[in-house]
Amino acid sequence: MNFYSLNKQAPKVSFKEAVIKGIAPDRGLYFPEKITPLGTHFFENIESLSKFDIAFTAIRQFVTEDIDDEKLKEIIAEVLDFDFPIVPIQKNISTLELFHGPTLAFKDVGARFMARCLGHFSFEKTEEITVLVATSGDTGGAVANGFLGVEGVKVVILYPSGKVSDIQEKQLTTLGKNITALEVDGTFDDCQTMVKTAFLDEEITKNKQLTSANSINVARWLPQLFYFLFAYKATKSEGKDIVFSIPSGNFGNICAGMIAQQLGMPVKHFIASTNVNDVVPRFMQTDFYDPKPSIATISNAMDVGDPSNFIRIRHMYNNDIKELAQNLSSYSFTDEETKEAMLELYNDYNYVADPHGAVGYLGLKKYQEQNPDTYGIFLETAHPVKFLDTVEDTIKENIDIPEKILKQMNKKKKSIKISTYDEMKAFLLA
Repeated sequence: MNFYSLNKQAPKVSFKEAVIKGIAPDRGLYFPEKITPLGTHFFENIESLSKFDIAFTAIRQFVTEDIDDEKLKEIIAEVLDFDFPIVPIQKNISTLELFHGPTLAFKDVGARFMARCLGHFSFEKTEEITVLVATSGDTGGAVANGFLGVEGVKVVILYPSGKVSDIQEKQLTTLGKNITALEVDGTFDDCQTMVKTAFLDEEITKNKQLTSANSINVARWLPQLFYFLFAYKATKSEGKDIVFSIPSGNFGNICAGMIAQQLGMPVKHFIASTNVNDVVPRFMQTDFYDPKPSIATISNAMDVGDPSNFIRIRHMYNNDIKELAQNLSSYSFTDEETKEAMLELYNDYNYVADPHGAVGYLGLKKYQEQNPDTYGIFLETAHPVKFLDTVEDTIKENIDIPEKILKQMNKKKKSIKISTYDEMKAFLLA
């Protein structure tokens, strides 16, 4: 299996090379050369398969030339050592909880998978790999935890100062060892621009082997398709058309769900639910892509003004908005609407949602106004405790804080403050 740049100005590479490079030399994102459907037999009999069997079968075609079956099964067993429960909310609506991993966020799957792939590849290299990543919230903690102590890998995380929650900040600034946090005076978009610029800076790349652990990296992005397949297995017996509503910031998660659809998973539709950073909802209405500076919201992991992975989604549908619209709807919601949804979920259904999950719920409800006979699943991407003040202020109740979070909150924050690209560059070259 080869991967090619969506800018089509760079050579094709193997999975291993795509993971290590992170982004192509022409600044394009890597995409698999082909996607072979798993076949009707797989989906007809999915109830009899374990989550490990499902994940192994789904990802194997993309990695098999660089990771043998025995090692792949070992990686999957380590990555998927927690649950992905479906929680019924009301008739025809459930939520898929993705926060039962070590950092209480959906990104644990992709970050752990990528860390183990790079750890496997690093045994074949003498040169240290530097993972350079920007985070708008949960990516940093998941990457820091996933790569902690991985030999031959150094991790540098950029995050926007004052624009992540206290718990998110502690998860990426308290681990030490091979993890360094750079606290940027700016927005997530500023952080992401610095990271992308570094990959094209020859003064850096000739001295450092850089890769990215954002969802632009194929090893971070692709394994997120696992839990869509798990959700299909759990809800197949409902006998209705299944739709997924995904809280969307950089659009890697929903893009992975669409890969599961390309593999043959029966799904009627995807809903990209966003906050007021609405570049994709506007695109779906106008067929004009107009990125803007991101706006800070209570669902901060979605505060993205130019979502990197949307180009992968457009590519899957041949840049044809009519074809795309048959598979994707996108809606945006304000903070006030988000809080109202959180309160509704708590008061009416006794369910505590984080702001991102609440946005997913809103998108699903809007879609089902015109499509009432569908079975909808909205993704709850982070534990509500990660947004403690917002959640408690909204529902007017205290929520329990997991023990592992309490321990982390008592640790001392360690970060390096920077304001410019040159400061980041100087750190990398030091």
